[in-house]
Amino acid sequence: MRTDTYALPIAQPLTEAYIHQNDDRIEALYGYHAGVDQDWVKRFNRLEQSGEVRADAAQVARALRAYNEAINADPEVFASISAMAEGAPVVVGGQQAGLWTGPLLVIHKAVSIIGAAKAASEQLGRKVVPVFWVAGEDHDWDEANHAYVITTEQELRKLSVARPEGARTAVSRTMIAAETWEELLVELEQSLPHSEFKPVMLEELRQMSKQAKSLSVFFAMILSHLFGKHGLVLMDGDHEDIRRIEAPMFRKLIEKNDELEHAYAAAADKVSELGYSLQADVTAGSSNLFLFNSDNGEERTLLHKKDGKFQDRKEQVSLTEEQLLRIADEQPQQLSNNVLTRPLMQDYLFPVLATVLGPGEIAYWALTGEAFRTLNMEMPIIVPRMSYTLIEGTVAKHMDKYELSFEDVMEHFEESKGKWLKAQDGLSIEQQFAEARDTFEQLYKPLLELATSVQPSLSKLGDTNLQKIVEQINYMGSKTVDAFNKQFEASTRQLDRIHLSINPQNKPQERVLNMAAYWNRYSLIWLDKLLEAPFSRTGGHEIVYL
Repeated sequence: MRTDTYALPIAQPLTEAYIHQNDDRIEALYGYHAGVDQDWVKRFNRLEQSGEVRADAAQVARALRAYNEAINADPEVFASISAMAEGAPVVVGGQQAGLWTGPLLVIHKAVSIIGAAKAASEQLGRKVVPVFWVAGEDHDWDEANHAYVITTEQELRKLSVARPEGARTAVSRTMIAAETWEELLVELEQSLPHSEFKPVMLEELRQMSKQAKSLSVFFAMILSHLFGKHGLVLMDGDHEDIRRIEAPMFRKLIEKNDELEHAYAAAADKVSELGYSLQADVTAGSSNLFLFNSDNGEERTLLHKKDGKFQDRKEQVSLTEEQLLRIADEQPQQLSNNVLTRPLMQDYLFPVLATVLGPGEIAYWALTGEAFRTLNMEMPIIVPRMSYTLIEGTVAKHMDKYELSFEDVMEHFEESKGKWLKAQDGLSIEQQFAEARDTFEQLYKPLLELATSVQPSLSKLGDTNLQKIVEQINYMGSKTVDAFNKQFEASTRQLDRIHLSINPQNKPQERVLNMAAYWNRYSLIWLDKLLEAPFSRTGGHEIVYL
């Protein structure tokens, strides 16, 4: 199997500092480091001694077993859950549900979770379970409702599902009709090229769709199908059984809300003092909790503190602390975490040895360290998610043909493409037109001087006339170059296919393309290659050739 390593730029300076350990001032923000082997032992020992701050493992396992049975999980998943019931530590990471799993980075996160759990198991000599947290409680439908695929015509196509009428509630609570799934499957079938694996893939998706009442359930079923044999346990953060287990932690988040607010604010000040920008809002008066408002169609509403009450921005909801605590005790399914309290809830549910995070997540987790300590907890080890680029055989062949490196495609594709086309120009078209333009200007300038000597006011008219003629020469040159390049339309299409496959919308492949095109063409061989590719606890980017 062929793979290459390429360092993609990291958009978050704080994340880069964490990964490369090039700013010792931030150590206090994170504590452990994924690249330090001894930290894994320390964290494991800490988990062994701190079971009293977490939910009952057997109870969590029962809820996970029921959920994974409903999404048709493999036997290996239930073996993982049995280990969890006995107290096995976990490596966990998550993502909001997306159509057909959304962009490839979701797949990469699952691969990273499995890789990190496997590496930890080997080091510690103890079963470490991979867990994928489906953020079904999130309500950003526009972020979850679409997938991009490359069509038979080599065009990027966005497939999407409109949000059903009603309140902006959790994705997991937004029901999708069976006919909508069928329409989406037909659109997917029409978009993807024909292949020997296409009918089987579509039938598998169609069978899943018959059981999937929501986007998050379909998302979980696909991930379970792809990764079940690797023991990846799926859970939905908005599942009712999980919510009941979370009730004591919701109570604690409410009772200590002011202390947590101060903790987040102190961390935000520290991050800012160190010269880094904040990647999550730390708002004065925010409870960092959502309420599903039953009076408004279960709309997910962020609660703020004002005059001793927990209220929404419009003050349509107003609850005393006692009333909110009663909801936590009796109706915990009406509560939901935001990005700052979710890490705390995650550590309450599981003995989290490590959490796999993307670049933006690593940056905002820096705001949670003080909050963990406020609850007598500790931030787990943060493992940067691995990143991959899949390069198909035809694309690799064309890259060799046009002598394009991966860096050429990612960093200066248009320049490289133009350079290749220009090299084919045996007629030196641009040079000849440039020489003609220079010659004309030399011949014209004496005439312009003559006209000006006859009547000075003709100077401006002469300059305008010169400019128009030069523009026409340039226009004709451009048209001639375009006509010449049309002789290389096949090559241009091949070049554009390289760029579309590797750097669509001028973004890394993982942030745009969906995995369906690879499943369609290669069955699940592409996934096996990702799982076999080099894995690093400190992240990185691997180019995987199919």
